[in-house]
Amino acid sequence: MGNLEAPVLDFKALPKIELHAHLSGSISRQCLHEVWLMKKAAGETTLQDPLIEMPPGKHDYDLKTFFPLFSSYIYNLVNDAASLRYTTLSVLRDFAADGVVYLELRTTPRALPAAGLSAAGYVDAILAAIAEYERAEADKPEPKLRTRLILSIDRRAQPALAELTLSLCTPPRIVGIDLCGDPSVPLAAHLTPIFHAARRVPGLGMTVHFAEAPCSSSAGELKTLLSWRPDRLGHVICVNGGVREEIVRKGGVGLELCLSCNVQAGMVEGGVAGHHFGEWWKVDETVVVLSTDDVGVFGSPLSNEYALVAQHFGLGRAEICALVRKGINVVFGGEEEKARLRKILWEA
Repeated sequence: MGNLEAPVLDFKALPKIELHAHLSGSISRQCLHEVWLMKKAAGETTLQDPLIEMPPGKHDYDLKTFFPLFSSYIYNLVNDAASLRYTTLSVLRDFAADGVVYLELRTTPRALPAAGLSAAGYVDAILAAIAEYERAEADKPEPKLRTRLILSIDRRAQPALAELTLSLCTPPRIVGIDLCGDPSVPLAAHLTPIFHAARRVPGLGMTVHFAEAPCSSSAGELKTLLSWRPDRLGHVICVNGGVREEIVRKGGVGLELCLSCNVQAGMVEGGVAGHHFGEWWKVDETVVVLSTDDVGVFGSPLSNEYALVAQHFGLGRAEICALVRKGINVVFGGEEEKARLRKILWEA
């Protein structure tokens, strides 16, 4: 019966929660192209047009080609306060247009010396853009998008930068801290005490990229990450039975599952139908939240992620709505925001 109900649900109109979205990876190619045009006209870039660098329709970036796309291109294009503001506002508008009513946007603080921005200034610029967007939307009726920020620490971050990032995690301006980065890079030992310290910050949530690839899924690493007591886990692809049991035993852990990203990047086998969403979404002890990861790269908005699970896993209207509502339990935005979301999602 479930899969017969799916076509009548408007996945775009469905109010949704997005908890695993990287700012730089969520910038649309058209927006990057607009930034490039402005910089090209001002003589501020020698980079190739984004629409050539990232051709429309190309979404099959794997772990070898994905990370260089940022380090060698996107970060070099979005490299000052003006482009940061422009792209952040564009990302917020895109999520809102897709029916997202609550967004936790994550980014790794980075200094932009040529633009006179410190890592703290970078974070402030993003927060200012979020505030600007929400002021412009203030008089509009619900449901409307509210955005909170998560700061990420890269796996390769040196101690000073990791410590600085933690110092910038000041609730309620910043609601969470994240571990991210190329999973082929060994997890640095100095990150453990930093994340233990983060656990002691009142009101700060914690999410980590977890078991994203075989190279980052040794028993030792997964045990270390779980010892940090994260509230949510991202990807959760390469887990054995013992780790799965521990996740279930902890109870209430949020699982940020990114279907299209994982499939397009060749991180899972069997296409969407073979994705581990099918193994987790009925596990009562966990909270599965569909996410996009990097919609600008992989090309699948959150509405499409819900359409995919309806199509490939037979979820009907009631199951889709229950899936969205359950995600409220693991947002980092506080009880007032959870109450707003419950009202929106029950009325919807």
